[in-house]
Amino acid sequence: MKKSFLFIIVLFTLVSCQEDVRFNNPSFQGIKDNVFWRAIVSTATLGSNGSLVIKGYSGNEIITLKTTSTAKGTYLLGTSDSKSAIYVLTDANGTLTFATGIGKGDGQIVITEYDLINSTVSGTFKFNAENSYNNPLAGPLLNFQQGVFYKVPLIAQASAN
Repeated sequence: MKKSFLFIIVLFTLVSCQEDVRFNNPSFQGIKDNVFWRAIVSTATLGSNGSLVIKGYSGNEIITLKTTSTAKGTYLLGTSDSKSAIYVLTDANGTLTFATGIGKGDGQIVITEYDLINSTVSGTFKFNAENSYNNPLAGPLLNFQQGVFYKVPLIAQASAN
């Protein structure tokens, strides 16, 4: 009887063990104002002038990262409009927009891999974006840190913006 009971316990233990592995590939995520944020869909487009636009969509939120090139390296934000980060939230109250630009906000986008064969791009980002229209429904700054985009697929070429 003891052996049967022990066998049943071991059997249930082995059956109840499972590995639930999920791959987050592609990925676009980070910490937005100290809260974890993850895009549901992410895409990247290459402009005719060589610029790169990476977008992450999460429900009613969109984050857009723009660089002047796909070359590996660091692109500083707050120095030009061609290298920027834009966050847009659209809800029942309207639209909130936070952005970096010339003399507005700061941060960086780092391209760590541009895979031409698989048409993907990977890297990191962080930024402080300013409330573009001084909307009173939000604070003056949006902070995004520990941002990562991994193997975001490149879609059809976009026109230069």
